[in-house]
Amino acid sequence: MIRRLAWLLLALLIIAGLAPSTTLVAAPPTGFTEEIVPGLDQLNQPTAFAFLPSGAMLIATKPGKLLLYQDGVLRAQPVFDRESSICDNSERGLLGVAVDPAYTTNRFIYVYYTFNKNASCSQNVAATDPVNRVSRLALSAGLTTNTELVLLDNIPSPNGNHNAGDLHFGKDGYLYVSAGDGGRNDTARQLHNLDGTIIRITGDGGIPADNPFQGANTARCNTGSAAAGTRCQEIFAYGFRNPFRLAFDPNAAATRFFINDVGQGSVEEISAGQLGGDFGWNCFEGTSVNRSDGDCAGVAFASTVAPYFEYRRTGAFTGCASITGGAFVPAGVWPSSYDGAYLFADYVCGRMFTLLPGTVVPTSQLFDGDAGAVTHMAFGPYAATQALYYANIGAGDIVRVRYTGSANRSPSASFSAQPDFGEAPLNVSLDASASSDPDSGDSIVAYLWAFGDGATAETTGPTTSHTFTSEGKFTVTLRVRDSVGTLSGNPASARIDVGNTPPVPQILAPAVGARFDAGEQITLRGSATDEEDGPLAGAQLSWEVRRYHDTHFHPYLSTTGAEASLTAPAPEDLGAVSNSWLELRLTATDSLSRTTTITRELRPLIVSLRFESAPAGLRVSVNDGVSTTSLDTPSTLASWPGYGLTLSAPTGQRMGGVLMQLCGWRHGGAPAHLLITPGSDTTLTAVFAPASQPCPAQVGDEWLFLPLVRVPTAP
Repeated sequence: MIRRLAWLLLALLIIAGLAPSTTLVAAPPTGFTEEIVPGLDQLNQPTAFAFLPSGAMLIATKPGKLLLYQDGVLRAQPVFDRESSICDNSERGLLGVAVDPAYTTNRFIYVYYTFNKNASCSQNVAATDPVNRVSRLALSAGLTTNTELVLLDNIPSPNGNHNAGDLHFGKDGYLYVSAGDGGRNDTARQLHNLDGTIIRITGDGGIPADNPFQGANTARCNTGSAAAGTRCQEIFAYGFRNPFRLAFDPNAAATRFFINDVGQGSVEEISAGQLGGDFGWNCFEGTSVNRSDGDCAGVAFASTVAPYFEYRRTGAFTGCASITGGAFVPAGVWPSSYDGAYLFADYVCGRMFTLLPGTVVPTSQLFDGDAGAVTHMAFGPYAATQALYYANIGAGDIVRVRYTGSANRSPSASFSAQPDFGEAPLNVSLDASASSDPDSGDSIVAYLWAFGDGATAETTGPTTSHTFTSEGKFTVTLRVRDSVGTLSGNPASARIDVGNTPPVPQILAPAVGARFDAGEQITLRGSATDEEDGPLAGAQLSWEVRRYHDTHFHPYLSTTGAEASLTAPAPEDLGAVSNSWLELRLTATDSLSRTTTITRELRPLIVSLRFESAPAGLRVSVNDGVSTTSLDTPSTLASWPGYGLTLSAPTGQRMGGVLMQLCGWRHGGAPAHLLITPGSDTTLTAVFAPASQPCPAQVGDEWLFLPLVRVPTAP
C-alpha cells in the first residue's frame, strides 16, 4: 500500500474540525465497567504485560523486575529480575514481554530490556552507552527463570529515548520486535543497523525465509549492526521513529498487526505492518514532509507506506502528543458494533480512542477520557470471556475494562482525609464526595468506613469524622453501596499517622535558579530530617527526574541516595528549545514508611544564535538531526549550550544574477560542519563568493579582519 489521495481527505477533515467530537468522558461508554485489578494498584512503573495459558499475568516494570500475578495475588518473588544490570533512566528499562505460542511444551517467554553493558547508563557517549537486547527465558515449574538466551544484542540506546521495545508473536509463529531510532532520527533509514525498525525472527533467533533482506549485501545484525552498506537480515520493515507498541489482530486468518509510532512534532501514526515496507521516517512524519536532504534526498512521497490512520494534535486530539498502547477487539467479546475495532491510547492527554474501520478513511471515537498514562493494552481472560487490560505507568496500576451490558455497574469509592497526621487524640475529617456511580439514575446510598483502629461506621452522607486516640499508623478504607445494593469493588484508602510526623527533605544542589547545558554532568544532593528519627540516611532518599516537553513529561532518571549524578539532555529538536526542562523530585522516607516529596525545576540556559551572511541577504541552513531549517539572513535561533547543530547553506542561491557558493564561516569550519552551541549569545556569519571563482583565503577586508568567534569543540 502506498500513500493515497485519501490521506489528503483525512488531513482536511481533521484540520477542519470534522474529526470526532471533543466532548470528554471520564469513563468508558455505558455498558462498560472500568476497575483497577485487585492487588495491582501499587506497581513500580508497569510498562507491559502478557498472559500465560493458565491466565496468570506477567507484568514488566521499568526498573527491571518481571512480576507474576496469579489467582488474584501478586507474588513477592519476581519471575525475572534485572534491576542490578539494567538502565532505566530516560525511556530505558524492562519494556516488553511476550509468551511463546508453544509455551505449554517449551515454557519460553521473551523480554526486551536495556542492558547496562558498559557499567554506565550514559547518554550519547558511544563508549559507555547501554544497549537494548531481546532475550528468551525458560521458566521452571515454579515460574522463575531457569535460563536466559540472548537473541538480539547491542541494539543502540544512545540518547535514552525512542527505545520502543514491544514483543509479540504473529500467527505465522515468528517473533516481531519494535526498535526505536534511539533519538538519532536519520538512523531509521540506515539498514545496516536495527534502529527504527520492526524486527522479525524465529523463537530461537533465526531468520525467517521470507524476510526481505537476504543474500548479497546482507548480514546478521544480532549484535546490533553490520558494516555500512549492508542490510540487516532481521529487518521486517523500517522507517519508524519510535514504534512504541505493536498490536496483532486475533480476528485475522493470517498475521495482521498495527504499529503505533510516536510522532515528532505534530503527527501520531497507526500503520499496518507490511513486509519490506519503508514507513517514511525521517523523511515524512505521517503524511507531512519532515525533511528532503541527506538520506531523504530523492525519496518520493508515494514510495513509502501510508499510515493506516494518523492524528494531529487538534480537534478531538487537542492536548494529545504521544500514541502508546493499542489492542484489537476480539470478535464476540464486545457488542457487534466493536467488531473489527482497534483501541489506542495517548500517553500525554490520557485518553483512549476507538478506531472504527472505514472503506476510505477510518474514523475514531473517544472511548475513555481519563485513562491516564497508558503504556500497554491487551485483551486477556476474565471469567468465561475476555476483558481489556491496560497498564497506567503514572498511577502504577493495571486497569480492567469489561463489558457489562445493561447489568448494574459497581460504584467507585474515593475520599480525602484532613489532617492525615498529628498527635493523639487526632480528629480527622473524611469527605467522600468524589465517590461516583456510573449508571444513569443510580446513586450512592451508603458509605462503609473502616478506620483501621478496629472502629467502623456506615453513613448515608459522604462526610464524617473519626478521632484516633492512640499512636500508630492507621489505614482508613471506604467502600460504597448503590441503590441496587451493589458494593464498590476496590476500596479507597488513606494513611493516617498518629504520633509520627512526615520527614522534611531539602534539595541542596543544584541551587534554585541554576541553569544547565546539554550534556552537562549535574550533581544532585539532598538531605532530610525527621522529628522522630533525626537525620535520615542516604538509603532513605530517592530521586526522580522528569523530562518535560511542553505539556507532558517522560521519565528520565530514578535513583537512590543523598547524592547522585545526572547527565543533562539535549532538546529533542530546535522546536523543543523553549518549552523543555527538567523537574527534580526528592522523596524522603522515614522509619515508618511515611514519605514527603519536594520538587524543583531545573531549566536550560538558552542562548541566541544570530545568523548573518557576507554579502548580506543570502540564506543559511541549520540541521538539528531531525530536520533542516532554512533561514533568511539576518535571523536568530534559540539553542542550548552544548547542543550540536550542522550548519550549511542551500545551493543554487543567486545575488544580482550571479550564482553564489558558500566558502566558510567567520568562526571557522568547513562550509558544512557541526557547531556545538557556545555558552553565550553568538553571531555566526556565512561567507559566500561567486561560484565561478575559487573560494579565496579571504573575501575582502571583512574576511581578514573581523574578529573570530571561538566556538568550543564537542566534549
